[in-house]
Amino acid sequence: MLIEQFLREVTAIPGLTGSEQEVARYIADAFAPYADEVRIDSVQSVIARIRGDGPKVMFAAHLDEIGLMVSAIEEDGALRLGNVGGVDPRILPGMVVTVLGRQKLKGVIGAKAIHLLSPEDRQKNYKREDLYVDLGLPYDAVAENVHVGDLVQLEQRFVELKNKRFATKTADDRACVAIMYRAMQLLKGMRPTADLYFVATCQEEIGCYGAVTATYGVKPDFAVALDVCHAQTPDAPRSRTQELTSAALAMGPYLHPVVRKKMADIAERINVTVQTDLTRGSTSTDADEIAVSSGGVPTALLELPLKYMHTTVETFDLRTLEETARLLAQFAAEADASWEDELWT
Repeated sequence: MLIEQFLREVTAIPGLTGSEQEVARYIADAFAPYADEVRIDSVQSVIARIRGDGPKVMFAAHLDEIGLMVSAIEEDGALRLGNVGGVDPRILPGMVVTVLGRQKLKGVIGAKAIHLLSPEDRQKNYKREDLYVDLGLPYDAVAENVHVGDLVQLEQRFVELKNKRFATKTADDRACVAIMYRAMQLLKGMRPTADLYFVATCQEEIGCYGAVTATYGVKPDFAVALDVCHAQTPDAPRSRTQELTSAALAMGPYLHPVVRKKMADIAERINVTVQTDLTRGSTSTDADEIAVSSGGVPTALLELPLKYMHTTVETFDLRTLEETARLLAQFAAEADASWEDELWT
């Protein structure tokens, strides 16, 4: 499958944190032709293994997505909303959403019209409590199909922009799952000796829990987490953003300098440009939990720059994604037992 098709399909599938079964099955099926074995663990992380006799190396990118949850049904059938992960309420008014009740129902997110707001309220941003989903149905019909606790998927669009740029929901972090998928394809033409594990983790958006359980399950000798970072946009601070056109290697106290240097050295040798992203504390990614699980795992963090994070138009450069996959595949192909002595000295 071409990477663009994989991205178009995987970003459309519901997989809100804690309810990732459908997207996990899709990813497992996509990984299967390129792995010796694939399984979905008990918390819905996908673990694909390419067997080798060398050290265990784990690559991890999360498959779950942010979204909403029905918190109440109003007398007119409108649905009030709670968060699943970090959803900015400013992006919600006017959005078309899918309510995952007994059947999938399309709805629109509405709010009190500006004409009906007081002058003071017009100066404020909407709060999530001010918004609701309108299904176009009366209360009785809504209550037959929707219950408090049902999930609400944000609007799905997969938009091809100019210059090999794409905008979609859930690029955080399924674009990095796509990097692993492409790297596995590239490894078919290589001869890795390490015992490789490509893990699409669950529940990252609420605490990286899938990374913990997968690390204890795999017990890797070292690891690379993949996630998105902020790309440059107008008015965004340069110190916290990266160019969209190349991957970034994070550097900070939670990350292992030797694993990072191995990745950086390989990138230089194969002419893949990488930027440096300074993380002065925790990274707020799977890398944090992998590094301190199962007795401690030397871990690097490889990042794909992304515009408009946690919106439905997260924008990335497909060429950057392809080059990052090429780097990841080369890293996986070269990893061997000699690295382990360096990691602990």
